[in-house]
Amino acid sequence: MTKKVKASVMDAVKIKRVISRMATEILERNRDLKNLVIAGIPTRGIVIAKRIAKVIKDLEKTEIPVGVIDIARFRDDGAASPAGPAAGKSKIRLAVDKKDVILVDDVLFTGRTIRAAMEALFDLGRPKSIQLLVLIDRGHRELPIRADYVGKVLPTSRREVVRVDMKEIDERDDVLITEPVALRRKR
Repeated sequence: MTKKVKASVMDAVKIKRVISRMATEILERNRDLKNLVIAGIPTRGIVIAKRIAKVIKDLEKTEIPVGVIDIARFRDDGAASPAGPAAGKSKIRLAVDKKDVILVDDVLFTGRTIRAAMEALFDLGRPKSIQLLVLIDRGHRELPIRADYVGKVLPTSRREVVRVDMKEIDERDDVLITEPVALRRKR
């Protein structure tokens, strides 16, 4: 099956603008920047987390620690299976105990990835608070999870796929809506 691009939702300029807005919202809500930690969910959540931290540093001259939260062993939807004891090791170089953690992902869909990420965070310690930042909220929640910071609400059908491309991984910044297309067989 191939995927047909149905719509281009955001380009590099819009993504940059949205990330700057969300970073400003974080600053407005979190007065104690020394207590703030940003945790990105692989893969594109990490890129977005680093960009948010850079905007905050540029604005406030304060470096916010950014870590990677690996959710593989906490998933309940079969999307990934642990490969043994090393699976699920997160790369947050500091304790999350009593910290305000900003959890970052590219697309919020069913909520299962975020549930797994919260379990992974609690496995590391007890945060003071967990706030959720997503670039795209596409609806279709299966769990009662809501983002605190949303780049764009994008209503979609379940058949559609939201594809987020980040320059650091995909060599371009954009958000596209795609849809699977069945190939017809030649007779």
